[in-house]
Amino acid sequence: MYKNLTIASVLGVIGVILGAFGAHALKSKLTPEAMQSFETAVRYQFLHVIVLLFVNTYKEFNLKQKNAISMFLIAGILLFSGSIYTIYLIGVPAKTIWFVTPLGGVLLIIGWSLMAFQFLKKVIKKE
Repeated sequence: MYKNLTIASVLGVIGVILGAFGAHALKSKLTPEAMQSFETAVRYQFLHVIVLLFVNTYKEFNLKQKNAISMFLIAGILLFSGSIYTIYLIGVPAKTIWFVTPLGGVLLIIGWSLMAFQFLKKVIKKE
């Protein structure tokens, strides 16, 4: 759990740094469309960091559930947001890593689905 919280915190710090960098250093260098993509990467990173913090402090999830959900969310953040950062910060052509961003999105969906499944089990158990 603390490993997941540490990773979430580091991803939060990186999100702040990249968000500020994008707002100040990249605004004049990127097209409006590219800037919008970069901002989407930062936004998705932050949203999922918040979810990671929730998952890993929610007392009703056991360690195995926390780790499973976290693994998918962390991998999803790294692939989804990371691939967008790679395109705009490093200059890797999007056509060479086109598959990474949607793969990251799928991993985020799986993480959310696992969390929903855990809650659904609790709803069914109470009825």
